Amino acid sequence: MKRRQIIKGTAALGALGACGGGAAVAVTNSKNRYYSGPVSDHFDGVQFFNPDGAAPAGFGDLLKWQLGGGKAEWPDLVPVPQKAKPASSVQDVTITMVGHATMLIQTAGMNILTDPVWSDRASPLAFAGPKRVTEPGIALVDLPRIDAVLLSHNHYDHLDIATMKALHAAHQPMVVTPLGNDTILQNAIPGIRTTAGDWGDTATLGLLSVHFEPCHHWSARGIGDRSCALWTAFVIAGPNGKILHIGDTGFDQGRPYRDLPAKHGAIRAAILPIGAYEPRWFMRDQHQNPDEAVQGFKLSGTAHAIGHHWGTFQLTDEARDAPLIALDAALQKHKVSSDRFRALAPGQSWAIPPL
Repeated sequence: MKRRQIIKGTAALGALGACGGGAAVAVTNSKNRYYSGPVSDHFDGVQFFNPDGAAPAGFGDLLKWQLGGGKAEWPDLVPVPQKAKPASSVQDVTITMVGHATMLIQTAGMNILTDPVWSDRASPLAFAGPKRVTEPGIALVDLPRIDAVLLSHNHYDHLDIATMKALHAAHQPMVVTPLGNDTILQNAIPGIRTTAGDWGDTATLGLLSVHFEPCHHWSARGIGDRSCALWTAFVIAGPNGKILHIGDTGFDQGRPYRDLPAKHGAIRAAILPIGAYEPRWFMRDQHQNPDEAVQGFKLSGTAHAIGHHWGTFQLTDEARDAPLIALDAALQKHKVSSDRFRALAPGQSWAIPPL
């Protein structure tokens, strides 16, 4: 193998830290190490899947992407002008961007983190894989008391064991996560509190109810565990309205969005991924682009939205600021005011307007 191919192969292994280790190897699992339960419309007894959706890409497609070139150059470091120091609690709704898919949601006196990652790399490797280019928008020591963590799935840019250990030691939050991910956490962090749910289930957090909703994605931490843990979207319902959080999803003909109005009514805020989408031939089934995020926003009937999953880790080919440019174009195309859909940078907060 040529030296260039070896180098790019190593880079591919790093990329798998974010895209999921199982992307590289099409393994037919005979046993699920994380979850055992009845067959359903999205679980075949061993693996979870997207009903009528697309399966994850295989090793050949991964190599075609990694060896094909076309990756934009990102800066080594982007400063965060001012890190946020959140209030100890908020009664209405305020959302602060930490970075990538990590958001601090404050509502009804509860402090909730989504997909928390404070580590320098989104990778199973300490020396390779996507490296953080912006510091977290909130320092770990400046977090208010964290009551709960919403963990959407187990890819390394969403489930970071080092961060979860730190949060458990400092706050002992309740972790709400879809089926199978609780096993990963419990094996790594003795005593961690978890509530696992399937699509359609509901968890209770004080005055809040957290609903597990379908989205189009997949999961893996390494070779042989592809789609052995479930992925999910969350709808948080409380006295100040409803909040939709999607950590990762493909647009999937709008299916993650179109049934939400009938089920949940008015949604006050949506936290939607807008990054890690190029090249489309490889990424479209797992990562929606900004135009699809705006379409989903409209389908969901949500009043306001925050774009996330951009600008922190270089996972895919597009330039760091490409999602912002594409989001502006999509908002104009679909006639949505930029006051309603914002892409927050790390350290920025938004007190969500009332419905």
